[in-house]
Amino acid sequence: MKSTTVNVQNIYSFNVQNIKGKIVELSAYKNKVVLIVNTASECGFTPQYKELEQLYNNYKEKGFEILAFPSNDFGKQEPLAGKNLQNFCELHFRISFPLFEKVIVTGHRAIPLFQFLSTKSLNGKVNMSPKWNFQKYLINRKGEVVDYFFPFTRPTSASISKAIERLI
Repeated sequence: MKSTTVNVQNIYSFNVQNIKGKIVELSAYKNKVVLIVNTASECGFTPQYKELEQLYNNYKEKGFEILAFPSNDFGKQEPLAGKNLQNFCELHFRISFPLFEKVIVTGHRAIPLFQFLSTKSLNGKVNMSPKWNFQKYLINRKGEVVDYFFPFTRPTSASISKAIERLI
């Protein structure tokens, strides 16, 4: 019987655009534990921005990053973009973690990063597309997807903290 190996890649091969329009190579996050989250400003889960900031502050000195990707995919709950979105996040939640341009995170039009995050044949581990705003994907120091958390899982939950601590 012939075995086939999946060519598992990592997030480091992707480039994305930050909220200010600058291209960011995700290889800049090598050797960091990363939580990637699709966000929205008019969602019932929007208060999670505050908890994401708490989580970020708890672990950033240990090599942890949060990358927020606003999306209008669910209920059209992200009407803002660019400077307006950045101002909203800074003013209401004082976020200091990186915020990226609004993107598509589901379906065949999803950006390549989210196709990778949600497709096991691409990432080798997880087969779960975002189900709503504030779905979270945990990435290890090698840039590999290791877990995901549904939108209702609060960023300050024990399950997320324990998973981060195992990787840090």
